[in-house]
Amino acid sequence: MKKLHGLGRGLDALIDTTHVTTAGSSSISEIALSKIYANPNQPRHTFDEEALDELAQSIAEHGVISPITLRKDSDGRYMIIAGERRYRASKMAGLNTIPAYIRTAKDEQVMEWALIENIQREDLDAIEIALAYQRLMDDYDLTQERMSERVGKKRATVANYLRLLKLPAEIQLGIKEKKIDMGHARAILGSPSPEQQLSIYKRILQNGLSVRKVEELVSDTKTAKKELRTTPSYTQQEAFLQEKLGGKAKIVGKKITISFRNEEELNFILSHIH
Repeated sequence: MKKLHGLGRGLDALIDTTHVTTAGSSSISEIALSKIYANPNQPRHTFDEEALDELAQSIAEHGVISPITLRKDSDGRYMIIAGERRYRASKMAGLNTIPAYIRTAKDEQVMEWALIENIQREDLDAIEIALAYQRLMDDYDLTQERMSERVGKKRATVANYLRLLKLPAEIQLGIKEKKIDMGHARAILGSPSPEQQLSIYKRILQNGLSVRKVEELVSDTKTAKKELRTTPSYTQQEAFLQEKLGGKAKIVGKKITISFRNEEELNFILSHIH
């Protein structure tokens, strides 16, 4: 696959407005909303309607403060590179035009910019960010280290997001729907099997467990499994004792427990021990 260079550290580094082609302005143009369409490779799939409505009200009162970035097609239409929320809100506010930077770019670059712009937004959900990271890495043959450099994040941050994609689909959907947060998801990942992860996820929903409680739950599960693996099996010896003592003996770890209900049972046990 052909590698693309110049990913930069962020959208500002990627879009050099020095050479932007504009009409009637040294930096921006007013573009008719009817000529603009959304980028089909936009990683954001859902928009918060309440937040969008608030943005529309702000735009109706103050206008669009920050221009969006567009690419002009050969048919005279414009595709959004960055700023789809502002575009949608402007339509809701009843505007006919929107201020925009016009950028000449190849399809690959447009997708690259759109992904990075969305990754850097605070209001993307964790799964959308994870998918955007994964797509950039796959399409441009990037390592996690290179990915972290390009988007200005720590490598551990990138790795934590990518790990979310290993969770069962039900849990990923729960993250998208904000039923659990990133902290819960990271704690769940400490559980080794999908079955256990789903079990813990359902307990979070049912009991409203905190992140700390989930971490303790996962830790206890691991400890119990470890003890189960390392504890020797004394099944035959326990069966022998139970036969001799009337089912009153149990071997737990390295201890033998013998129970009795009264003095008669105690004397019976003692007589069979000698």
